[in-house]
Parts: sequence; C-alpha cells; structure tokens
Amino acid sequence: MNATEQAPQARLLTPAELGLCVRLFREVRQWSQEQLAEISGLNVRTIQRVEQSQAASLDTRRALARAFDFEDVDVLNKPFTIPTEAELKAQKEKFDREHVTLTALPLTTGKQLAKLVELHMMDLSEPGFELSREADETFAELVDYFRDYRDCADAYTETTKFEVYDELQARIDALKTLGVSLRYAERKMQVKWGTDSDAKPMPVSVLYVVAFPLGKEPEQFATPKSGGIRL
Repeated sequence: MNATEQAPQARLLTPAELGLCVRLFREVRQWSQEQLAEISGLNVRTIQRVEQSQAASLDTRRALARAFDFEDVDVLNKPFTIPTEAELKAQKEKFDREHVTLTALPLTTGKQLAKLVELHMMDLSEPGFELSREADETFAELVDYFRDYRDCADAYTETTKFEVYDELQARIDALKTLGVSLRYAERKMQVKWGTDSDAKPMPVSVLYVVAFPLGKEPEQFATPKSGGIRL
C-alpha cells in the first residue's frame, strides 16, 4: 500500500466519530463539559449526548465549531479528515509544550484578593467564558481597582486597608449575583525587561484571576506559557 492509499480520506463524520472528536478537542483544551456548554451556548445534556455518539443537529455542530474556533462554522457538517492517533498525539504534545496547566483555587473575599495582589507584581486577569455586558463591566472594574491598589499598597495603613477589602468584596459579591465566580492561580515565571537580547531574565510571581460560571468552576485551567502579562 502506497503513502497515498494510507492517507486518511475525507468523509462525513459518523455520530460516534463526532463524539470522539468533540471529546478530544475539549480535553486538549482542558475544558470540562460544563465549560464547553457555556462557551458553545449549548446545554450540558446536549454536550453529553454528542459525546455519547448520539445524533447532533446542524445547529449543534455549528455551535461546537464556533466554540473550537474553526473559521468555517460548517466544518463539522462537511466531509472531514479523521485525525490519526499519531496526529492526535502530536496535537496534544504541541498543546502541552505551549501551555501550562494551573490549579484553580476559590477566590471569595476582598481581603483574600487584596493579600494576593500585594504578593504579586504582575497579573493576568480575564474571563474564562463569554460574560454579559454588565458582568464584563463589573469584572473590568474589579481588575482596575485591584491594579490601582497594587500600585500604591505601601501607602495604606493596616486600618485603611479595610476600605479596600470592602470595595473588592462589593465587586466580588456583584459578580456572584450576576452568576460569575472567581478562581485564582499563582505561577513563577522568568521575565526579560527591555529589548536587550543579552538582558538576564528575572524571576517573578504572577497572579491569575479568572472568571467562570457560578457552580461550574474547573479544578484546573490551561494558559499559554508565554503571553500578555499586566504590570
């Protein structure tokens, strides 16, 4: 058999193959079924049915394609080249080389967040799912506030810090009311300052503050090993 004959042929996915691909795409991204449901706009039961090899509608396949960032939203409704086991393994190894998996810990109080901010000179804070406009603005206000606090935390006395705790708590509570839960992670990194290629990287501790759907918080999340960090 020659190389051309051995190459996988493009064809429509069976329900079983679609279920397998969806599960693999999801697991490569370190997403739970709940996270995929939130990102795709589908309900969890639909995700479960697809992964259990049950038939999926045209709209369901389109929603999944959008969630996995396919440029063609109809890609799962067209002839599809099934990845070989070796290709899937290579994709997983590439993802692992480019990403680090962090433990997601509960972030529930303003005082807890303030203390974490004091310990880290950098942060990467972002929603882990599509927020409503109101929730997006509330999250942005929270991030702006604790970044401003980090810049001048030394100027606060232990007594005046309670005002900061209360302000942060109010925003955390507002997010919870809007169905948003916060998780945090900490990571040690090497950062090179300036444009000098000979500059020696400096060790820094980075704080991640990530918003997830309330009640659907993951135990871990994956993030690029190199990415935008906010001072």
